[in-house]
Amino acid sequence: MTHTPVLGIIGGGIRGSLFARSIQENTAAKLGALCDPSPLARANATAAFGVPAFATVDEMIAAVPGLTAAVIATPDFAHRDAAVLCASNGLDLMVEKPLATNTTDARAIVDAAKNAGTRIMVGFENRWNPRFNIVHSLLHEADHGQIVNQIGNLNDTLFVPTMMLSWAAKSSPAWFLMPHSLDLAIWLGGALPVEVHAVGVKKMLPAMGIDTWDAITATFTMSDGSYVVLNSSWVLPTSAPAVYDFRYEIQTTRGAFHIDGANHGVTHYSSDRLTWEQWGVLERGGRISGVPVDMVNDFVELLLGTKSDLPDAADGLLVTQAIEAVHESLEKNRAVTIAS
Repeated sequence: MTHTPVLGIIGGGIRGSLFARSIQENTAAKLGALCDPSPLARANATAAFGVPAFATVDEMIAAVPGLTAAVIATPDFAHRDAAVLCASNGLDLMVEKPLATNTTDARAIVDAAKNAGTRIMVGFENRWNPRFNIVHSLLHEADHGQIVNQIGNLNDTLFVPTMMLSWAAKSSPAWFLMPHSLDLAIWLGGALPVEVHAVGVKKMLPAMGIDTWDAITATFTMSDGSYVVLNSSWVLPTSAPAVYDFRYEIQTTRGAFHIDGANHGVTHYSSDRLTWEQWGVLERGGRISGVPVDMVNDFVELLLGTKSDLPDAADGLLVTQAIEAVHESLEKNRAVTIAS
C-alpha cells in the first residue's frame, strides 16, 4: 500500500508559497507544515494554507513527525543547513536551483542524503518547459546531427536585484540565473562542461550599494567538443516588456533551433508601455497550473515511486561546481577546469 507523502515547505516567500499551494492542490500528497523565520510569513502561511508554521526546521520536524519530504525554497545561499537537517531526519528533498552556492555546501547536502538513504530532486525548471521539451525530443529522436554550439541569454531587469531580492549582494547573475541555462544546455546536449572562461562587469549595482556582478558571460567547453556560451545579467531597464529576457539558440551540423522563452505570444500595449503578458503559472477555476506546478507534481510522483527521470543530486552538484568555476574564472581572468 502506497502512503500519501506529507511535505513540509522550508521558506515562505514567493516560491515557497507557490509550492505550498501546488502541493495542497495535489490529491496524491498532503501539505504538512511550513517553516520561515519571518513571523509575517508564518502568519500568512497559516492563514492561506491552514497548516502549522514554524520559525526553525528543528521545530517543524519535531512537531510534525509524519513528514516524509521537504521542499527547500530558502534563498540560494541558505540551502545547506535546512537540506542537511531534513535529509538527516530521513526526508526526501526537492531543492530549488542551485543546489548550493559552493561545492562544499553541495557535497554536504548530497552526502547527508546518501547517508540517510533519501532522494534529492533539484528544481531545474526548464526541464518542464514545453518549448524545451519539444527541442529535447527533436534532438534525441530525429537526425539533427551533432551539436556545434549552444548560446543562451537569460537576463533580468534591475527590479530583481534591487526590489525583489533583499539578498542580491550574496548572489550574482551567475548563481541566480545561469544554473537554469547551464542545466538546460547539459540536458539538451547530453554533454558535460569540462572548462569555463568567464568575463563580467561590476558597475551599476556596486554604485547602488549592492556589491555583486552586473553581467557575466561564460564560455563552457563541453565533453563532446561543442561549446556553450551563457550570458546572464540583471541590470536590464525596468521598461523591458517582461521582468526577464530568455533567448536560446542551438546550432547543429544539420540545422538550428531558436527559442524565445520570455515572449509568450501576447503583447499588451497600455497607455504608457508595452508588456509581454506572462503565464508561467495560470489560475483557472480556483486551481493553478504551469511549469513549476508540473515540477512539484513530478516530485510527488517521485515520492510515490512512479517517476524517476528527474534532475537529481548529481545534476545539482555538477551545476554548482561549474558555476563556482565561473566565479573562479572571473577572479583569475583565465579559463578554469571544472571539477569532476
